[in-house]
Amino acid sequence: QVQVVESGGGLVQAGSSLRLSCTVSIRTFTTYVMAWFRQAPGKEREFVAGIDWTGDRANYVDSVKGRFTISRDNAKKTASLQMNSVKPEDTAVYYCAVDFALPGTPIRLSPGEYEKWGQGTQVTVSS
Repeated sequence: QVQVVESGGGLVQAGSSLRLSCTVSIRTFTTYVMAWFRQAPGKEREFVAGIDWTGDRANYVDSVKGRFTISRDNAKKTASLQMNSVKPEDTAVYYCAVDFALPGTPIRLSPGEYEKWGQGTQVTVSS
């Protein structure tokens, strides 16, 4: 049984910072990629950032490069998304997702490649 739980969303003003956290509950040892996706009303779910098992590789969607940073702590089974200089267009429900990929597998961008998802956390950025 694997559970993914996000926290840290909220209402913030444009230009401010927010940190999202994700915890994975898993009993067996396995490697996995962790990623953040987001979905705004009326839009498809999009990849925001992903990080491989070792933490050495990370990918970002172009719209957040230089503003968001993804990190992980395998000992705590957590991942975080530090969001700086947020913009109204960052408003969405943010989801944490897990891809049980082997080490070395490229970080995948499609939601369909991820096996486990959290319930989502709302981020609203006011202008």
